[in-house]
Formats: sequence, C-alpha cells, structure tokens
Amino acid sequence: MQIFSIRQISSPKIRWRIVFYYLRDMERRFTTYAQYLRRATGLERVQKISVDAGFTCPNRDGTISTRGCAFCRNDAFTPRYCSGTRDIRRQIDEGIAFHARRGRTAAGYIAYLQSYSNTYAPADELARIYARALSHPSVAGLIIGTRPDTIDDEKLDMIADLARHRYVAIEYGIESTCDATLEALGRGHDFAASRRAVEAAASRGIAVGGHFILGLPGEDSASILRGTADIARMPLSSIKLHRLQILRSTPLEALWLAEPQRFVSWTAEQYIDLVADIIRRLPANIAIERIISEVPPHYLANRCWHGLRSGTLWAMLDRRMRQLDAHQGDMLG
Repeated sequence: MQIFSIRQISSPKIRWRIVFYYLRDMERRFTTYAQYLRRATGLERVQKISVDAGFTCPNRDGTISTRGCAFCRNDAFTPRYCSGTRDIRRQIDEGIAFHARRGRTAAGYIAYLQSYSNTYAPADELARIYARALSHPSVAGLIIGTRPDTIDDEKLDMIADLARHRYVAIEYGIESTCDATLEALGRGHDFAASRRAVEAAASRGIAVGGHFILGLPGEDSASILRGTADIARMPLSSIKLHRLQILRSTPLEALWLAEPQRFVSWTAEQYIDLVADIIRRLPANIAIERIISEVPPHYLANRCWHGLRSGTLWAMLDRRMRQLDAHQGDMLG
C-alpha cells in the first residue's frame, strides 16, 4: 500500500482535523496509539474496522463453561454491521461506510477480529480467515483479538509469517494480574498463561496488545498499582484500560446487586488519577490505546459520571499529567 499524504485530502476541514491530531499527540506526555500505528503502518491516519469472523470461545462452547466470563456480553460492544454469518470483506465494506457516515476518514483500515476468541480454530482454518481479511484492498493490517489460552506454537508461527509482510497484531484479553480475580470471573486461565502467551508472540516479532479492566470485584487502586509492575515487565506493544462496566443480564450484575461492597466506586477525577499513576509506571514504548470503553447506555447496570464521554476523560488525563509534570514511565521501578 502506498504511503498516504495529507495533501491528497480535498476537504480543508478533514485536513485540519488531522493536523490537530498530530499537534495534540506531540503535546501528550504518553505514547498514543495513533503515534504507534503511524510508525507501524507508515500511514498518517488509520481506522479500525471491527469484524465478526464467526468464532466462539471455550467459555461459551462448554470446554470451560457455557455462561461466558462473568463480565461479558458480546452484543454490547459489537457494531451493527458485524455478523458472523456475513462474508468478512462485506463486513469491512460496511464498516468503512459506517465510519465514513460519521466523518471518520482514513488513509487505510485495520481489520479488527473482535468478537469472541479469534484463534479458537485449527491453524489452517485461521490462515484462510486472516487471508480473507487482509485481501481487502483498503486493509492495511490485521488485529486478532483472542484469549491467552487459545494459542499455540503452530498458530503463532503462522501469524508471525503474516506479520513479516503486513502489519498483524494479537490482542489478548488479560483483564487482571490477580489469579483470584480471574478465577472469580470464570476466565479458566491464570495470569501466568497470559504472560506466556504475550512472551511467545513477542518473541516471534508479533505486535502484542493487552486488555485490562479496572475495578473488578475485590480490586482497588492499591492492588491495581501493585499489579502494574507485572504488566510493565511484559513485552507489550499497546495496552487498553477501561473502568469496569457492569452489563445487564450478566453474572457480574447479579454479584454487584448482591455484594456491592466488593466493587470500588471512583469519581471520574479519582479514576483519572489512577490511570495517570498506571501510565507513569509503564515503559514509554507501550502505546496507550484506551482508557475507557463505551457501550450503549441501555446495556449498563452501573451508569455513572453523568454520561461523561471518552473525549472528556482523555482531556482530563492530559490536564492531570501536565499538572503533575508527569510522563509515561517516570515512576517505572
């Protein structure tokens, strides 16, 4: 794919928006995901397109359980255009159109295999699915969302081969560094499994992302910061953080209603202080992709912060880092 130039954009409004993102990134005191993707893909602006490739997961098909993880409700975060019964390239086309209607233009797109566990099949079947996504002419790369216990050497070797020619990353749902928390959530694996999976992928030259939930039952700011030392030692390329969202009709909602004292309650300011403390304890080469996740409000049992959106929280984080004169990694032990 050719390198995209801002001069190719005819709309002055869109050109200015891209310039604004560049200037904002330059002023930030942590490594942004936009900066990371520009380096990784050579493109000035990249948009992720969620794709449902029709997978399930060992917590759904009876291998571990049939209930799913206690916090999980897949339909809450799956865009309308995603469906495991639709062809992958059609989903990508519809995803590009979906974002274009919202003014989100890009020089290239990353196909994001998001729903369930996207390494939960034999390696040859996975190779066909990944190739189908990468064959789309507008796709610059692939992100494979999965669990750390559905990967093996054969699959990693196949993914590493793809990554030698295109941008390909694996994103593991790690969720917590605490084994007791993972057991309570019904994850079916411990933190050591996550560490092994991250290291095995990174050792093959594959970019690796990690997803963590803040505010899981029994965890507070102090325990999360203790666990950040373990995260900092993993060879991650990027990280997603988000405050726990308790989704309706999940086992976690029942626990929250029965034992609310097990769940920490932060104000938005306290939460941003925690995120800043985490970032200061992470190596500067780890891109900060997300600090909060959003789902349609009707899915939520624990709506809070009066509907503050992610853009406001990012601005609060930028302001707090400046107030503290803090930078990513400046408290790395």
